[in-house]
Amino acid sequence: MICTWQIKHIAQKIRRGAVIAYPTEAVWGLGCDPFNATAVARLLALKDRPQHKGLILVAATIEQFAWLLEGLNTQQMEQLAASWPGPHTWLVPHNNRVPEWISGAHDSVAIRVSAHPLVAQLCALTGPLVSTSANPSGVLPAKSRLRIEQYFHGQLDAVLNGELGQSSSPSTIRDLRTGQVLR
Repeated sequence: MICTWQIKHIAQKIRRGAVIAYPTEAVWGLGCDPFNATAVARLLALKDRPQHKGLILVAATIEQFAWLLEGLNTQQMEQLAASWPGPHTWLVPHNNRVPEWISGAHDSVAIRVSAHPLVAQLCALTGPLVSTSANPSGVLPAKSRLRIEQYFHGQLDAVLNGELGQSSSPSTIRDLRTGQVLR
C-alpha cells in the first residue's frame, strides 16, 4: 500500500494541473482535475482522443457526485447506490453542470465510484477526477507500470504506484435513463 504522504503529494500536484497515471480495478488510468481545462486538454492530447467523445469521472463516494445527482428519482439513486463502489460506470444527465471538455457532445456524463482503495484515497483528497484508460487511442490499455512508461515516455507529472484490482475488464457503462448497456 502506498504511503499517505505520497497520495497527499500527488493530490497537491493534481490541484496544480497535473496529469497522472494510477491503477484502477482492471487497467491503469489517466487522471486530472476535470475542471482544469488545460490539464484535460493535455490528457486528451496524450491519448490522441477527440474531446467530443467525453470522459469518465471517478469519485471516492456517491456523496462526491451529489451536485450531479440532484433531480434523480429514488429508483435511480438506489440503482447507483447498489452498484457502487465498483466497476460500474453510469451515464447521468449533466444538466450543464460539467464543462463541455468532460461531457463532449453528450447531454450526459459518465460517472463511477471506485472500489480501488488508492483511487478512493486520492479522490477523497481531490474530489472527482477524470478517469480514462492509460493508452493512446487505438492501442490496448496499460496493465503495467512499464507499459505506462512505454506509452507516455515521461510525459506524465506523476504515477501513483500500486496494484491493479481483480477485474479482468474495464467497467461496464450503462445509461441510467434507459438501462441500456453501452460497454
